[in-house]
Amino acid sequence: MATLDDHSQATPAGPMTTIIRRHSLATRITHWINVLCLSLLLMSGLQIFNAHPALYWGQYGANADPSWLSIGAVDEDGATRGVLRIGKLQITTTGLLGVSGTGDDAAERGFPSWITIPSYQDLATGRRWHLFFAWLFVINGSIYALIGFLSGHFRRDLAPSGEEISPRHLGQEIADHARLRFPKGEKARRYNVLQKLAYLIVIFILLPLMFATGLTMSPAMDAGYPFLLDLFGGRQTARSIHFICAWSIVLFVFVHIAMVILSGLWNNMRSMITGRYVIETERDDR
Repeated sequence: MATLDDHSQATPAGPMTTIIRRHSLATRITHWINVLCLSLLLMSGLQIFNAHPALYWGQYGANADPSWLSIGAVDEDGATRGVLRIGKLQITTTGLLGVSGTGDDAAERGFPSWITIPSYQDLATGRRWHLFFAWLFVINGSIYALIGFLSGHFRRDLAPSGEEISPRHLGQEIADHARLRFPKGEKARRYNVLQKLAYLIVIFILLPLMFATGLTMSPAMDAGYPFLLDLFGGRQTARSIHFICAWSIVLFVFVHIAMVILSGLWNNMRSMITGRYVIETERDDR
């Protein structure tokens, strides 16, 4: 999420070192607030999920109803085994999901205590953490979106061109990333098309879906705006979509962090803290 305003200087010999102002102050502030919010939203969300670690499609969901995903524990030959079930697929997850810890420290719970807030099972406290950081995240995201539209950031930096979304160009970008060949020189000034598409999907699809499904799970919001239940086909479907979107964003974050590390950890971190990003350009590339 960057603003690519140019600010450069050159060295007299060898590759030209150019410093650009890659991220605006507003982008940097909203980015780090997002990091805090997303971390605590995930941890408090898993605490809420643990209160009933199963997901359903439709209006209703209870212990006797068939779920499409569940995390639980089963007793086998005097031992307790953690199980993640997705449809008909069952995966033993003892020590992580369903049953945390081992030996005398083993405990039956969906997600382990080290990844939830609070660490002990407390649905009410988990909800308070989740709602507080959800609204902080919404406010912060709204400020980022407003600045993005007014400054032309979305149109200038994130909207892909027709050539960029051609199958040939997309295939080349995927191949370059698979080989860890990252843009250098002048190309490093701009987002590549995979970055653009990833950011657009997160900003304009996943996050709005998270917000809308979050509202749909609220009984008070359903009473005031009953069309939300019709829109998503029920509160349990909204909960499932909320869960899927959350883990899609977690996957995006993991890939994002991996790309930051592989393409230059210090340079990327400095640009997100100070705004200054260094690119090296071979003289033949200018």
